[in-house]
Amino acid sequence: MSLSNVTKSSSNSGMNVSGLRVWRTDWRTLVQTLIVLFKLRVVFLLLMAATGGAFMAAGGWPGLGTMILVWVTGGSAAAGASAWNQYLERNKDGKMGRTHKRPLVTGAIANPVWVPYVATFMIIAPVLAVLPINPSLSFWLFAGAVIYVGIYTIWLKPRTLLNVVVGGAAGSAAVLSGSAAAGNWASHGALLLALVLFLWSPFHFWSLALLYRDEYARADVPMLPTQTTPRQAAWWVLSHTLPTGLAGLGLAAFQPLGLVYFIPMLLITGDLLWRNIRLILDPSPLYARNMFISSNIYLLVLILFVCLDSMLPF
Repeated sequence: MSLSNVTKSSSNSGMNVSGLRVWRTDWRTLVQTLIVLFKLRVVFLLLMAATGGAFMAAGGWPGLGTMILVWVTGGSAAAGASAWNQYLERNKDGKMGRTHKRPLVTGAIANPVWVPYVATFMIIAPVLAVLPINPSLSFWLFAGAVIYVGIYTIWLKPRTLLNVVVGGAAGSAAVLSGSAAAGNWASHGALLLALVLFLWSPFHFWSLALLYRDEYARADVPMLPTQTTPRQAAWWVLSHTLPTGLAGLGLAAFQPLGLVYFIPMLLITGDLLWRNIRLILDPSPLYARNMFISSNIYLLVLILFVCLDSMLPF
């Protein structure tokens, strides 16, 4: 092989490697953009809540078909509602350090006119698809999206510090969509789990808002910590942490849950309350962050043991 052929071969190989790297970078950027745009981390939490509702309604494993139905329809509707939320709040997101890198702020999505159409389709498609076979599931999917987009994002969030109190009903709708998919949306256990989500949402978001208190104030969003002192906000957090913990423990009274659920929940509830007390004593960003992270862990542990205990034969 001549030197010129070797040079050409090396050059082509370099171009191929470079092109592969660019493709991988673009692919990863696209995936990351979609994760942020559709808030897939939040969607995951909502699907966990819906899964818990399905297990409570079924009294155990609801069946693979039911779970696929929950995850596909609930995931699509929740992701669509999340995209609508980001589209509507893109200007305010640019004023906050926590959100200023979202794709509708940075221009990563250069022409976002398509976002509302895609988001609406992602909500309406599953709602209409399941309407003939499961009207209750259709209702709760639609209700969750309307609460999050219409009531929380458009109406309450810009106007009142009670925004996340009422907005927490979107999480409750996720639970009831799961129990509806399992064929019994009004199951007593599922209704109590929906109440847990309703009570959990305010102290979860208030902890986050306490951490980013100055940014919410700069964006003119009346989250509760911007309307009170940090210590008063910490007390308000406790006013929802305590009933959430009690309601979460109360789930153990409903079949099919028992001690396997109750004991770890007693421990995680005690830890959550202790972290809230530390936040009251020192309402600093460090303890606000700890409280926010602990609220996520609390919900994950609760749903995990709802599912685990309901499948045990004793």
